[in-house]
Amino acid sequence: MRKLLLVVAVIMAALSVQAQEMYLGGGISLWRNTSKDVTSFSITPDFGYNLNETWAVGGELAYSHESGDAKSNTFAIAPYARYSFYENKIVRLFVDMGLGFSTYKQKHHDAVNGFEIGLKPGLAIKLNDSFSFITKVGFAGYRNDYRGEMGEGFGVDVDGENISIGIDYEF
Repeated sequence: MRKLLLVVAVIMAALSVQAQEMYLGGGISLWRNTSKDVTSFSITPDFGYNLNETWAVGGELAYSHESGDAKSNTFAIAPYARYSFYENKIVRLFVDMGLGFSTYKQKHHDAVNGFEIGLKPGLAIKLNDSFSFITKVGFAGYRNDYRGEMGEGFGVDVDGENISIGIDYEF
């Protein structure tokens, strides 16, 4: 038991010595559609670990709620591997390769489970040593009833409706 505790302590110390290996971030949204009397919000925390200057592993959790006549709730978890293919002092270009699992429940209907597998290209702009502005644009891959979008299909989806924006904090 003591050896196990010593090994855990050494691993934790080694991880904490290297600065800015872990990151936390995400985004939030709030939208009120007055013509349809619908309010929706979502929160999407993001977390990860930088393995080196090129690779990181992480995940995103997502919760969204929509009120109105058709109340609904969605929960998703999406682990990913991030490959950074260009970086200078301010800008980093990357692609997240991952899969996601979701559950969508609309009032008076059965829950629908879905998944996705694919690529999400992104851009990080370094604001200072700890904070970065992060945006992901589009999706290329396969989806089946993912996050309330009913139906299945594959392809590339790059449009103004498929952009996420957030902030990452590295420590």
